Amino acid sequence: MIVAAVDDLLFSSRIRAVGMQVGAELAFARTPDEILEKVRTARPSLVLFDLNSAKTDPIATIGAIRADAQLSGVRILGFASHVQADLIQAARTAGADDVLPRSAFASRLPEILGGTHPQRGQSPFL
Repeated sequence: MIVAAVDDLLFSSRIRAVGMQVGAELAFARTPDEILEKVRTARPSLVLFDLNSAKTDPIATIGAIRADAQLSGVRILGFASHVQADLIQAARTAGADDVLPRSAFASRLPEILGGTHPQRGQSPFL
């Protein structure tokens, strides 16, 4: 199970289409409460965050996931524009395992959704 904290319709559609192609089980969540609920109940192997989403409050929501000891093993991958160095650093500081530029995220989506996800701290994406 992969939880996608993405409210951008273009990226949601792309994630959904690629997920179907690679057989990934996906759940979408668009508010911090919904994201936390899905992560707690589904125990996903990966949570994807669009770091530019105002609705999901990604930095605070990543921090909330990391603050919950029961969710410590959940991998978090964020994506943002490569020029947003402050946002990328904030996501890493909050606890994201990896942050990819949007272009790399889009081009590597089949690998991200279809691959196996190693333990927290071991990046298959960088």
